Amino acid sequence: MFIITLQEQPENRQKTLGIHIYLMQWTYNGKQIDEIPDEYEGFVYLITNTTTDQKYIGKKLAKFKTTKPPLKGKKNKRRGTKESDWRTYWGSSDRLNADVAALGEDKFTREILYLCKGRGEMSYIEAREQFDRRVLETDEYYNGIINVRVGGSDKLKQALLEQHIQAKQSNT
Repeated sequence: MFIITLQEQPENRQKTLGIHIYLMQWTYNGKQIDEIPDEYEGFVYLITNTTTDQKYIGKKLAKFKTTKPPLKGKKNKRRGTKESDWRTYWGSSDRLNADVAALGEDKFTREILYLCKGRGEMSYIEAREQFDRRVLETDEYYNGIINVRVGGSDKLKQALLEQHIQAKQSNT
């Protein structure tokens, strides 16, 4: 969000133009986060409207996979990643985005609840949080749908076990 101010100086009637940049940051474990570590593919988050205490639970990929055509004379496609729009992202809820536009970004907090190493883990934890918080049963949440498709795998079970152990250690 950009704020542009026009100030008039009374002593010489000169006008100055000031540009103030405000970007609402994400926090994780109470600390501002500017980078997502490379081993994580995305995160599950909580956005809170500080004026009404309404909340939103969602997930966001931190990076996207990219594919480029092979170089001249080569056969293999070139694969890589690029950072997503996670720094400026406000969720997929139309009601939440309307409130952010009307009230301003400074009336909201954005908190990363879980850093996730894979998409399956991220989808599962998002749905688990939404069901545990009963987001569809109350007006306390902006969420209007729970949409999840997760296949069980050993990799997912291991990631969830690690999350569980990590949560237990932080509570002791």
